[in-house]
Amino acid sequence: MRQLEGRTCIITGGAGSLGRATARLFLEQGARLALVDRDQAALEEAAAAMPVGSELELVVADVSDAAQTEAYVRRTTERFGRIDVLFSNAGNFGVVAPIETYPDDVFDSVQAVHVRGGFLAAKHAVPHMNDGGSIVITSSVAATRGDPGVYAYITAKHAQIGLMRCLAKELAPRRIRVNTIHPGPIDNGFQTAVEDDLGRNLGVDGAAFFNQMIPLGRHGTADEIARSVLYLASDQSSFTTGSMLMVDGGMSV
Repeated sequence: MRQLEGRTCIITGGAGSLGRATARLFLEQGARLALVDRDQAALEEAAAAMPVGSELELVVADVSDAAQTEAYVRRTTERFGRIDVLFSNAGNFGVVAPIETYPDDVFDSVQAVHVRGGFLAAKHAVPHMNDGGSIVITSSVAATRGDPGVYAYITAKHAQIGLMRCLAKELAPRRIRVNTIHPGPIDNGFQTAVEDDLGRNLGVDGAAFFNQMIPLGRHGTADEIARSVLYLASDQSSFTTGSMLMVDGGMSV
């Protein structure tokens, strides 16, 4: 029996590497899936790489917008019925800069996607979720540390833990589990941009800088993270809620 057979799932940030990897895995495990992203072309490219015959709905939306969030939830339920899994995965990084010059608009935009986006996803999806479902929020190893200049991203990643814990307590009577997943550096375009920015500010090779902090000595892959998301989404984690699942090669140790 496939782990998500016949279950309705939503993935935001669906056109990114982790969104794509998780979508492919969910579909292979029998899910019916709404894939949400703000980039239509990237969504269509992602869809082309999904298993043939997948039950897949593509929805263009800005996750920080309440009306657009309500719309992607409505599209999902109209096609597939009630929701079993919400994977709140949309993210952006911002910049690395000293506190006195950190741009206000960049800080706000990062909070809007990670924190407001996760809040709105839960607010609109929860009334349509089946009891016994699962919410997974993509946080980061950054939620366990502080680094100079990474103000927007690290603040947002810490805030997501608070959101997760409130949801986990409130939704426990319905057996809806809520957890955060905390990837370390992943070998993808998002991480490369982060490392390039950090490298310019610190005068170092960004990838090597991170690898030195990871006990396993390498970046992770999107497929590795996706397998951990599947664990939290499926009945394999039926007694796991309010938790922070570290998938970071030991970086947070």
